[in-house]
Amino acid sequence: MSKWTHPQGLAALVVGIYAVLSPIWTTHPAGNKATYTMIALGVITAAVALFSLARPGRVAFEGLIALMGVLFFVSPWVMGFSATAYRPMAWTAWIVGIVALVAGAADVQMTRSEHGAHGIVTH
Repeated sequence: MSKWTHPQGLAALVVGIYAVLSPIWTTHPAGNKATYTMIALGVITAAVALFSLARPGRVAFEGLIALMGVLFFVSPWVMGFSATAYRPMAWTAWIVGIVALVAGAADVQMTRSEHGAHGIVTH
């Protein structure tokens, strides 16, 4: 894989940035856990995606993207913003989570198949 061009890393970067910016246009009560959760998880996801894009073929970064997807997906229930007043923010978290999980898992699978069964990078 070449730097800055693999689509899974780009997808994770886009959804991370989308999550950070989503409180701007998503309706939600002011000053709540949903806003802070989306911003924090989005920043972390975008940062990990940037590392993955800069250093492609690192299973650890790709696995972290998949983990961030899981965290996004469960965050409405864990942080308590799955109620009706927070529904738009919860849907954003669920969709971002699914995209990040799929992107991370696909990236891990591609790296493992590229480097054999052991997932060892020989750069």
